[in-house]
Amino acid sequence: MISSQDRPVRVAMVGLGWWGRKMVAVLEGARPHLDVVCAVEPAPGAEEFCAEHGLKLLGNYAEALESPDVEAVILATPHSLHEQQIADAVAAGKHVFCEKPLAMTKAGAEKAVALCREAGLVLGMGHERRFEPPIAGMLAAAADGRLGRILQVEANFSHDKFLGLDPSNWRLNASQAPAAGMTATGIHLTDLSAKLLGPARDVRVACENLASQIPQGDTLSAHIRFHGGGTAYVSATLATPFVSRFAVFGTKGWIEVRDKAHVEAPAGWVVTSASTGTPIEVAEVGPAEPVRDNLVAFAAAVRGRQAYPITGEDMINNIAILESIIKSAATGMVETVG
Repeated sequence: MISSQDRPVRVAMVGLGWWGRKMVAVLEGARPHLDVVCAVEPAPGAEEFCAEHGLKLLGNYAEALESPDVEAVILATPHSLHEQQIADAVAAGKHVFCEKPLAMTKAGAEKAVALCREAGLVLGMGHERRFEPPIAGMLAAAADGRLGRILQVEANFSHDKFLGLDPSNWRLNASQAPAAGMTATGIHLTDLSAKLLGPARDVRVACENLASQIPQGDTLSAHIRFHGGGTAYVSATLATPFVSRFAVFGTKGWIEVRDKAHVEAPAGWVVTSASTGTPIEVAEVGPAEPVRDNLVAFAAAVRGRQAYPITGEDMINNIAILESIIKSAATGMVETVG
């Protein structure tokens, strides 16, 4: 007999847009850990996808929360819905995996984290970049002191995937997804920066519309200072061919990770690094599936086998940066991180 600890976590996929469908596809290789038993998608056109993947299509979110077959929900929904959807899931006793950003304000993130923590429910976060092998290695090198005192982060995660979207798409709504590519891509860079450097102190942002009609702007750069010292420069642009680069610089060494392709179809990474007294090294890391690995870690936490590696404090620190970046994108001024 299979024990309850070994059973796959039964989840509802809430949202079958571009990214929700990506997660369904990668989870087909993770069925010992998670089993997507149903989906919620109000927009037309989901029936064929659900039939193809053996999913029961539900009419609304409440049906998923009421289902005894559902232990957890995966929220691949517009950002503005996350806070209420998390609160509703907690009220129904369901674990939550939320796509980024968790919330649009620090207060919203604090509420979501507190609700899940107080209810004894796991809150997972769609920061799959932490699960990319070279990024995980970089974080480990920083944590165990191999890079020395961390001084600076330089990072860019930009693409032009949104240029072909219908103007009615929520991702092109400045109130839903403000500050150029910040909520789509830059949020990953600030997550890693805060993990390396701690809570942020203030930010200054330049956000412009230089090459498109995207209402939230298409070109963004942010300079972030941290309470413990150190800075991060991040760029999140929506009008260039794909590029993803993350570099961290310390007193004993530095590491730069470049993606060969977007995480929707990962093709591996090029890692350049150096330590004090050694020559620069260049290595290639083969493809992995960090989206799946993040969800598997969430399932392991639900089953009590290990703690989920992205802490509530990590999530709150990152959303505090996001909130201030949104403010600074509008004002052009230095904004204190609350």
